[in-house]
Amino acid sequence: MNHKSTIQIRHSEPEDIPAIKALYAEPSCYAGTLQQPFASEQMWQNRLKEPQANFISLVAIGGYEDGEELLGQLGMEIFTHPRRKHVANMGMAVSEQHRNQGVARTLLASAIDTAENWQAVTRIELEVYTDNPAALKLYQNHGFEIEGRAKNYAYRSGEYVDVYLMARIT
Repeated sequence: MNHKSTIQIRHSEPEDIPAIKALYAEPSCYAGTLQQPFASEQMWQNRLKEPQANFISLVAIGGYEDGEELLGQLGMEIFTHPRRKHVANMGMAVSEQHRNQGVARTLLASAIDTAENWQAVTRIELEVYTDNPAALKLYQNHGFEIEGRAKNYAYRSGEYVDVYLMARIT
């Protein structure tokens, strides 16, 4: 495959679901998120085929000379509670083969733009594992600040792990 690629961001489509399933089947992608290993395609169909109006699913697509490839996915939920309509929470994964190529940075910038300029969101929240320095640096470079640490937040690879609670406020 030709590795010269341009990154395009768009909303996910039903035909992306098999590639999104494959993305989150990568060990580092389900370990770095709250996704489960061995998730079924039906689970992804239920989540993404007809998403709620307050859920945005963006994908990063790489255009190569011999076709396109899904490089990463970002999901963002905008809260609907009347007192929290200004808040969104997001999570993302980038394919192991396409890290350190600007995919996460491009996905994140697109999500921030969508939230702040088109959805009236003024607070974006996320959780990041404390042992993920690359993600922590990415989020800090985009204006997210650590607001706290949640101990034993999730069970991963046979042990409980901590996350930083982070937010970007405009």
